[in-house]
Amino acid sequence: MRIVSLFSGAGGFDLGFILAGHIIIWANDLFEDAVKSYKYNLGDHILFKDIRNVRADDVPECDIIIGGFPCQGFSIANINRNAQDERNELYKELMRIIDSKKPRFFLAENVKGLVSFKKGEVLKLIIRDFESLGYRVKYKILNSADYGVPQKRERIFIVGVRFDIDYDFVFPTPTHSQNGKIICTEKWISSSVALENIPDPDYPNDLFNHEYSKYKLRFNGYLGHRIINPNQPAPTVTARGDDKGGVVVLHHPNNIRRMSCRELAVIQSFPIDFRFFGNKSSVYRQIANAVPPLLAKAIASQFPNT
Repeated sequence: MRIVSLFSGAGGFDLGFILAGHIIIWANDLFEDAVKSYKYNLGDHILFKDIRNVRADDVPECDIIIGGFPCQGFSIANINRNAQDERNELYKELMRIIDSKKPRFFLAENVKGLVSFKKGEVLKLIIRDFESLGYRVKYKILNSADYGVPQKRERIFIVGVRFDIDYDFVFPTPTHSQNGKIICTEKWISSSVALENIPDPDYPNDLFNHEYSKYKLRFNGYLGHRIINPNQPAPTVTARGDDKGGVVVLHHPNNIRRMSCRELAVIQSFPIDFRFFGNKSSVYRQIANAVPPLLAKAIASQFPNT
């Protein structure tokens, strides 16, 4: 089906839909480096522009609208989060385009913290808003590790099916489990297994984006400063910090250095040849903000293909 993608970033969400057989006909983002990365890997159909300045008439008709709307205002990691944070309002831009285009389906992604923020009242408001546009709405928290991603990343996905569409969307059944003992599942993929064929970035190699932060390792239990269990999927890849730097990068499973940009992309399930553009901090941020393509593919496969 024809997909319009908002808040596209470097294209992890979109890549998953492409892998599932759908076609991205239009995309949009305001992060210039991410748009460059998107264009190189996925095509020129992305518009570099603030969504607030995009007229709905300039967005093509489509079957599905997808969007991982900015989550910083909702995230548990944002200790200063509040209901008035202007970034919390950007989902209304997603609503505006959905209301205008009236696609058969929409799919929105956000952080798990949205479920508990303001004791769940914000999520209830968002769902009521989407329902008011003429959609049956359901949501579920999915763990990326359950779908072959070497990372324990939990995110909420909100699906809307237009009232006149006779289709019951069902969230994908996990293909992996922690011990591989659940029927028809494989064992979670550990970070060490995922990175076992990636060469040491301190030695000559031909991998693109294979440079890493020299920021000193700490082991204090806080986000980005935790000992990595090499036999488990990595903790959630995060994009904390601002656009001038300060991103806190996960330790490599050897717990001797931090992961390179390429290694972090592998942990996010990006293909090894997916190239990112911008400085190191920018690339880390693009990777961390993305929906893991393998998880996106699993969800995208649940939509009808015509």
